[in-house]
Amino acid sequence: MTGELEAQAYGVLATLAALLLVVVTGGVIYLTAVEWRDRRQRSQEKLDNRTPVRKRKGKK
Repeated sequence: MTGELEAQAYGVLATLAALLLVVVTGGVIYLTAVEWRDRRQRSQEKLDNRTPVRKRKGKK
């Protein structure tokens, strides 16, 4: 009886560990994707906010 209970407890712990691993991995992937998206937006905003370069008149 004790052996069965111990095996069942190990099974539950192994399942819980696998589930936690999946959740943490998903969180890391999500945070990486959000950071990548934000970095692209910031670089695009920098390009959009640049002041245009004026051409010089009369100097050759």
